[in-house]
Amino acid sequence: MPTGLLLAIAIACEVAATLSLRYSDGFSRPLPSALVVVGYVISFWLLALVLRDLSIGTTYAIWAGAGTAALAVIGIVALGEPATAVKLASIGLIIAGVIGLNLSGAA
Repeated sequence: MPTGLLLAIAIACEVAATLSLRYSDGFSRPLPSALVVVGYVISFWLLALVLRDLSIGTTYAIWAGAGTAALAVIGIVALGEPATAVKLASIGLIIAGVIGLNLSGAA
């Protein structure tokens, strides 16, 4: 499977796990709690596979940055969190940083 696709799936699993964490109610609800554990296990496993081909700095920056930006956008769009100018600018900076690392050729 292509490395980029593995990384995208790892990011999606991390985002799903973090969203499930919100609904786990302090790990008192079994289904969301199980989704947290399974999501993070799959995400880290795929991240380990990606690290066979990409540098750790670039890989982790993409994984963490894309996940953070995605969750911030989901919070705004789906969960009713405020979309302040600072928050939107910060999301833009995260995206710019990930793009910058990729353009730096650190593969």
